[in-house]
Amino acid sequence: MDQNVRVRFAPSPTGALHIGGVRTALYNYLFAKKYNGTMVLRIEDTDQARFVPGAEEYIRESLEWIGIIADESPFAGGEYGPYRQSERKEIYAQYAQRLIDEGNAYYAFDTPEDLEAMRERLKAARVDTPQYNAITRTQMKNSLTLSEGEVKERLNSGEPYVIRLKVPRKEEVRLNDMVRGWVMVHSSAIDDKVLMKSDGMPTYHLANVVDDHLMKITHVIRGEEWLPSAPLHVLLYQFLGWESSMPQFAHLPLLLKPDGNGKLSKRDGDKHGFPVFPIEGKFPGKDGRPEVFNGFREEGYLPDALINFLAFLGWNPGTDQEIFSLEELIEAFSIERIGKSGAKFDIEKAKWYNQQYIKVKSGQELSTYLQKQLETHNISCAQEKLERICEAMRERVVFPVDFWKDGQFFFVKPENYDEDVVRKKWTEEAVSVLEAYRKAILEADVLSAEDAKSILNNILDKKGVKLGQVMQAVRLAITGKGAGPDLMEIIEILGKEEVADRITKAIGALPVKQVN
Repeated sequence: MDQNVRVRFAPSPTGALHIGGVRTALYNYLFAKKYNGTMVLRIEDTDQARFVPGAEEYIRESLEWIGIIADESPFAGGEYGPYRQSERKEIYAQYAQRLIDEGNAYYAFDTPEDLEAMRERLKAARVDTPQYNAITRTQMKNSLTLSEGEVKERLNSGEPYVIRLKVPRKEEVRLNDMVRGWVMVHSSAIDDKVLMKSDGMPTYHLANVVDDHLMKITHVIRGEEWLPSAPLHVLLYQFLGWESSMPQFAHLPLLLKPDGNGKLSKRDGDKHGFPVFPIEGKFPGKDGRPEVFNGFREEGYLPDALINFLAFLGWNPGTDQEIFSLEELIEAFSIERIGKSGAKFDIEKAKWYNQQYIKVKSGQELSTYLQKQLETHNISCAQEKLERICEAMRERVVFPVDFWKDGQFFFVKPENYDEDVVRKKWTEEAVSVLEAYRKAILEADVLSAEDAKSILNNILDKKGVKLGQVMQAVRLAITGKGAGPDLMEIIEILGKEEVADRITKAIGALPVKQVN
């Protein structure tokens, strides 16, 4: 790519960052890094009524946790700052004034009552979508219908006003989207959007166009929900004389509910028991009371696994490969391979990715997860043993907490035993094998996994018992469970004295006469 690629991720600090926003940030990041470009993080905080304290820091922490670090941002600085729109108020005002001076925007003094009356008139006339547009503006209080003197008088008196874009009545607006192809909208379908609000703050439409131009953004990669606004933004680029340097647009497909029926929401996450936010957050709810949002981080998802999962929600590499490091994603990523249709949010696939990333970690890396859990339970364990436990368990682990949840038996003798296994497998035959096994392992000089297996097989041969008849009972006596990691590895890690003690305890706790 010839040009110096510059992209931006521009969230609003109005609450927790939705996982769909994280995917948008990821696609921007991958695209920028692929072409040795620059990623800008811009905080779009012009909607002061919806501003939530702490939300900006939440955005920063979320992106840093998952590993998306912008080159320019309110935190890192950069030559095109400031990177908070609330700090760029005067910049927008001059461009809004320029649009007015050149006849492409106008002052509108309509009160909320005036606007409501207009909507009611249009509804009565059976207009499907009431709009403030090229037709209705002629009946409203604005600088196109009022005299120049009256406009000045209203402005000088401090009367509230907004600045609206003057959309041409009969014009075809065209946009070549990198995902959607050509998008064509007739200007009659575009209303005269507000560019500057009565509080002097710009709306998204003006601010993002001005910022993208001044920050030399070359590609705008954003969610599908902004596609209807894109023709309006094209008009602004034309009116401001920036059409030749207008960025290329790519509107990403929606993240859908697990059943594919509609956009993924927090409610879907609550309903199905999975997070839809990157990290935990606590923000005011609709009723004003604090609302806590669960996060992928707190659920135990690894950042690399989540990145891999999100990358495939709307994009595919065109091959069968599913596991990609971040470097591989950067190399393989292309906007041309982003689909147009929405992507179903499959949490089971996210768990699968997490499991794959845990599997390839070393015992030393994995031991840090288990060590944290042991500390909370005041349990000490040698590092070498910790690593061996993690290596024995990692094939079955989905989340880091599973090392403790499913592996407590490595540190604590079972107090409870799987009732289903007791009922089906705890037989006189099994107890007889276990008593012999206990005696034999205590007589062994060393007890490796191979030794443990060989000793058990010898006992089974002598007694004429098949392994399948007693294997679950042996596991039950040692771990309290009917399934788990390789049992012989468990025996080697625990050691012969501990295994013998557990067999003795199980035989005493589960007498055969109590079993039907």
